[in-house]
Amino acid sequence: MEAVAIARFVRMSPRKLRLVADEIRGYEVAEALDILKYTNKRAIEPIFKLIKSASANAVVKSDNADPGKMFIKKILVDEGPILKRFRPRARGRAARIRKRTSHVTVVISD
Repeated sequence: MEAVAIARFVRMSPRKLRLVADEIRGYEVAEALDILKYTNKRAIEPIFKLIKSASANAVVKSDNADPGKMFIKKILVDEGPILKRFRPRARGRAARIRKRTSHVTVVISD
């Protein structure tokens, strides 16, 4: 049985989120949460919440599902829309700032 959780428009660069996602792909849910707990990166927060949400979805979807025995089958980090901002520079010019967003999908399975 599979359970899915999706977080859209996460206000963080996909590159930074992928660094964390690649570390935990394929691990069991409990082990992945332990790894994230002791990882010192800002990108762990949305992924940690998403894994907990996916395991809760599995329990709701099937009464006999045991989140402790499930593993992370798939974790995708896709690009979301880019927020464009401008920073004033010298001589009346402006530099473009691209604030990136991400869409994160977690699939856990038995």
